[in-house]
Amino acid sequence: MTGQHTMTSAAYDADVAEIYDLLYAGRGKDFAAEADAVARVVRDRRPQARSVLDVACGTGEHLRRLAAAFPEVAGLELSPAMCTVAEAKLPSGTVHVGDMRSFALGREFDAVCILTGTIGYARDVDELCATVRTMAAHLAPGGVLVIDPWWSPDTFLDGHVAHDVVHDDTRTVVRVSHSARQGLAARHEAHYVVADGGGIRHFSHVQMLTLFTREDYLGALRSAGCTAEHLTDAGGLPGRGLFAGVRR
Repeated sequence: MTGQHTMTSAAYDADVAEIYDLLYAGRGKDFAAEADAVARVVRDRRPQARSVLDVACGTGEHLRRLAAAFPEVAGLELSPAMCTVAEAKLPSGTVHVGDMRSFALGREFDAVCILTGTIGYARDVDELCATVRTMAAHLAPGGVLVIDPWWSPDTFLDGHVAHDVVHDDTRTVVRVSHSARQGLAARHEAHYVVADGGGIRHFSHVQMLTLFTREDYLGALRSAGCTAEHLTDAGGLPGRGLFAGVRR
């Protein structure tokens, strides 16, 4: 992709894939609780579910925990560098390189999920609907689609500044970020400083994520032939609730 909504670049991907797990562990992200929440939503609607596809799976931290709940797991990730990290964590299962909006794996799953607000990379409602249709097309009839949304126009904090300092035995990573509203999107700029035995390096990245409304998500699920629910008390995820749909 090109333009301000660019989701990946090779240099950025390799840099972030290297520090992604360290950064999120240091920030206290509870991948296990989030995966458990997804599994509960799926089991409540499809108790016999055996297979799950994690779309935009990153380095596979949710995926390897979902593997404890479902016998068959697969991932999809746009970044080849992140795919490599994710696949190394799975004793079985495949991580496919692909775009959330247009992938075609040629098979169906009992459940499909997209987490960590990645759905916000869809640039407008039409692209949101296309993404949801693509995911729903990979569901078996009665299969469950689970969406962890990005922030909405009502919940986004304009001008939000964040910082993290994390380290392990060989590296220290400093991350600072700033988010600002631009129309119907959030401009998110992050700068990273990484210090290790090889020296100190800096890289940065600007991303645009769309602030979809509750009605946008529910409408996208319905247009994809699914039921539509907003689960505000699903648990395990950070204050945005989950959207769930069952393929009719």
